Amino acid sequence: MILGGVLTKLGTFLFSSPTREFTQVCRTQLSHAPSSTLTRLITIEQYSYMCDLKKTLDAGGHCVLEMPSGTGKTVSLLSLIVAYQQFMPEKRKLIYCSRTMSEIEKALMELEALMKYRTEQLGYEEDFRGLGLTSRKNLCLHPSVKREKSGSVVDSRCRSLTAGFVKEKKERGEDVDLCVYHDVRIYSRRPMSCCPLLTLRQNLDLLEAHNLIPNGVWTFDGLLRYGEENKQCPYFTARRMMQYCNVVIFSYHYLLDPKIAERVSKDFSKDCIVVFDEAHNIDNVCIESLSTDITEESLRRATRGAQNLKQKISDMRETDQEQLQNEYEKLVQGLREADEARQEDAFMANPVLPDELLKEATRMKVRQVISETPPSFLAHLKEHTFIEKKPLGFCAERLTSLVRTLELTNIEDYQPLQEVATFATLVATYEKGFLLILEPYESDTAEVPNPILHFTCLDAAIAIRPVFDRFYSVIITSGTISPLEMYPKMLDFSTVIQESYSMTLARRSFLPMIVTRGSDQASISTSFQVRNEPSVVRNYGNLLTEFAKITPDGLVVFFPSYLYMESIISMWQGMGILDEVWKYKLILVETPDAQETSLALETYRTACCNGRGAILLCVARGKVSEGIDFDHQYGRTVLCIGVPFQYTESRILKARLEFLRETYRIKENDFLSFDAMRHAAQCLGRVLRGKDDYGIMVLADRRFQKKRPQLPKWINQGLMDVDVNLSTDMAVSSARRFLKTMAQPFRAKDQEGISTWGYEDLVRKAALDREEARKAEEAAAIKAAQLAAMQGNNGGYEFDDDDLDQDMMELEGF
Repeated sequence: MILGGVLTKLGTFLFSSPTREFTQVCRTQLSHAPSSTLTRLITIEQYSYMCDLKKTLDAGGHCVLEMPSGTGKTVSLLSLIVAYQQFMPEKRKLIYCSRTMSEIEKALMELEALMKYRTEQLGYEEDFRGLGLTSRKNLCLHPSVKREKSGSVVDSRCRSLTAGFVKEKKERGEDVDLCVYHDVRIYSRRPMSCCPLLTLRQNLDLLEAHNLIPNGVWTFDGLLRYGEENKQCPYFTARRMMQYCNVVIFSYHYLLDPKIAERVSKDFSKDCIVVFDEAHNIDNVCIESLSTDITEESLRRATRGAQNLKQKISDMRETDQEQLQNEYEKLVQGLREADEARQEDAFMANPVLPDELLKEATRMKVRQVISETPPSFLAHLKEHTFIEKKPLGFCAERLTSLVRTLELTNIEDYQPLQEVATFATLVATYEKGFLLILEPYESDTAEVPNPILHFTCLDAAIAIRPVFDRFYSVIITSGTISPLEMYPKMLDFSTVIQESYSMTLARRSFLPMIVTRGSDQASISTSFQVRNEPSVVRNYGNLLTEFAKITPDGLVVFFPSYLYMESIISMWQGMGILDEVWKYKLILVETPDAQETSLALETYRTACCNGRGAILLCVARGKVSEGIDFDHQYGRTVLCIGVPFQYTESRILKARLEFLRETYRIKENDFLSFDAMRHAAQCLGRVLRGKDDYGIMVLADRRFQKKRPQLPKWINQGLMDVDVNLSTDMAVSSARRFLKTMAQPFRAKDQEGISTWGYEDLVRKAALDREEARKAEEAAAIKAAQLAAMQGNNGGYEFDDDDLDQDMMELEGF
């Protein structure tokens, strides 16, 4: 992977005038760069990407950028924005959002390497802090709490050890446990000559809020080590330091999910730079953040929680009537700000977006599907229960306040009640862009009723609109985000720049192909009508067998769904195809269980390093396709069996398609095709993680032929016309030739000046760009002068409209 190197200099280069003295300084710095060729070079894609990023930041707008996989997108983005921060007096904070824990950790390591390089080049350490934030479960140091497997249990136990009212009880002399990393004072009873009681560490609350950690980039491991050494809670340290950091890296949900964003991100200033990386799926994240489901079982558990709360209130009425009366007055007045307790003690934040409110439920005894809008649901609710809309809107907020007043610590017992309160608040707030769907059965094949009430968001723009409105610059970027114009439509925002970059290569290092038929010339497809036909299943099995024979090391196979993967594996077993594949490679399967999948991945990597390789059977919308890289020997071929369409009979999907058509004029087929191809492209991009990497990309379904224009620009560029309509035999023959070519010696030096540039190349490119811009300005000026001259030569002659109309009428025979 290409590290800081010239990227740091490029950031400087983009913000400075190209004087001879400056050029000489950069050349001198370059000569002192690390000896590794890669750290002294930049790819052409990185240069174009960084230029467009700077244009976006200068314009103060939003952009959508698609950069090829494995070309150094993350380090380019970080290098440019860090340089921008240092050169611009505003020092705008970077909020970098990614999808998975592994991607967040990788971004932190990239930032750490970048700042280390800047320090070496500048000769001093900059006043800079960068850190990441994740859940309590990942940052907990408490010996017993961190052993819990459930995140909600960790949150509950953490609250029971750190909440303000727990500390107050301790100060009053009550026998309660406190977290040693978040305590008021931690004492050691080791004998000392001067004092028998030695204070080891002050309360986290008493430390300087802006100086809880020193300057530098703090990975999660580094933050945990620092917390252990200083007896300081890593989670609350990160939470409180975010507003004082130059770069903050965390999950999408910390900005998009109002239940989390209200507590975590509310203090960020408007001039922050927001980046959503790996954002090809961002619309689904937006929808999930404002959707919730209620089942009959969750209602029963919520009822028990409500009864427990009622008992707690009765107990408090007998012991602390004054405190309860104060709480009641606050609820009546609706003064959320009256409670000065820390937000980090909160049971939950309001689940709606700023300045909005909504939610509630009934009718779980029906045996037919009911679909209705929030206003219709609220009207039925009022008719049957006499509950008004307004009090429902405050359910979540008032439940949080009540839990705090009652000083409850076992909050996991009230999780179902929290879900119902969230539902009530949401349904009372939003009138448009949402739908309630009551399904009497858990699945289409179920016979025993188990009703589920879905409150589903149909408009992804609702969740992300506050982000676009609040921050000057929002950057949406990914390696597979085509077609670009779909995202501004779905998310309802305008862009300064939309760009998809091609991939410049010194050799053809990836081979995309579309296989439309088997060796017997019969068409192959996973469409519902033919997917289980023996000829189709056999041809897919033969395709897998042939590529297992010729692929060195790792082969990754993606299916449209778990159901189809299980079905076709069973049929392959009956046909003896798996027995044939076993002769060449080990076979491993992704499952919905996270632990099983992690074990399968570990075994797969071991087999690729130590044996003849392995085959990993995965699902296009699963964990493997979204966050796992198969670089070098771990992924020499990716085989995408079928177009990964969503289940089109889903009532929620049908409702969303109807909404997109009516609101944004996006046709159903256009969206379904777009959604399927972005997931297919994501699967293909897993195997190419750098310009020195190589791999084969196989799209095995005749329907891919018509969907070629929807592939990312860089994949389409590598897809030759001769590789678009292949049989299994033709595909295997083409793959063999490609692998023989890749087996030839290839040095990184062979890319210089072709797909990678040094500093001199950048200076030359900048000079050419300036010359082209100058010529364009001159041409525009000449054209404007000619136009002005032509207008001047008209001699002031004007048409008489009445005469012209009369002439036209005569010509038309009137």
